[in-house]
Order: sequence, then structure tokens, then C-alpha cells
Amino acid sequence: MFVCDIGNMSEPVTESMAEVRKHLADVINRARRDATPTIITRRGRSEAVLVDIDEYRRLREVVERYEDDWLNRLADKAEAEGTEGSVSLAEMTALLRSAN
Repeated sequence: MFVCDIGNMSEPVTESMAEVRKHLADVINRARRDATPTIITRRGRSEAVLVDIDEYRRLREVVERYEDDWLNRLADKAEAEGTEGSVSLAEMTALLRSAN
């Protein structure tokens, strides 16, 4: 089971691209100081999220750790079932990353 700890992150604020342009420094400060992400919309659709750099790095680490655990479980299962027609962990990782 995967559990994600969102730490001290506050509920996100949603703002249009035009609003964010008017006060980008404030949006960045809010993310950094208050740990409040901003969901940026364009024409009413969510397009991006601005988060503090430390939060971004933490999220990347969580994703990489989860991906590694998942790939290891797949490799263990494949090994238990036999190796005919299988690919290496490195090949599988490359295939998954190229699909993104």
C-alpha cells in the first residue's frame, strides 16, 4: 500500500494565469513561507501547480522511491514465474520513463 504524507502543506489556492501574472512574487512567497500550493488555471482548466522547491524535491523522492519499490515487486514476481520473455529491470525502467 502506498501512503503519501503531505507534511505541512496547506490546502491549495486556485488562481487564473492572469491573476498569477499580476502577483507572481506573492504566489511564490505563499508557496515558500506558508507551504500553500497554487493551482494555476487557464480558460477555466487546471494547467499547473506552483509549489515550494523543497516540496517539489520531496515529492520527486517519494515518486522515485515508490517507482523503485513497484519495479522491484514486478521483478520479483517475474523472477518467481520464470525468465522466458522477460526484460531486465533497467529495460523496464527505461520503457516506463519513455512512456511518460
